[in-house]
Amino acid sequence: MSGWSSLERFLRTDPLDAGCAGTFDLLDLYVEERLAGGDPEERFPGVAAHLRICDPCLDDYEGLLAAAGV
Repeated sequence: MSGWSSLERFLRTDPLDAGCAGTFDLLDLYVEERLAGGDPEERFPGVAAHLRICDPCLDDYEGLLAAAGV
């Protein structure tokens, strides 16, 4: 991914975006929902919106999934 496309993703705003702090607070529940076979994007739309634009939070999410063996 180029630097420009990352910047463009970051600059797009989504009114549902939970932000870094809100995502951090709910990330464990988001992962648990996925591990349980649920739809975390439906249950936590603000977290899903944020993970689409924030690479550091996405890295945290992927790290939790990796730690869980997914």
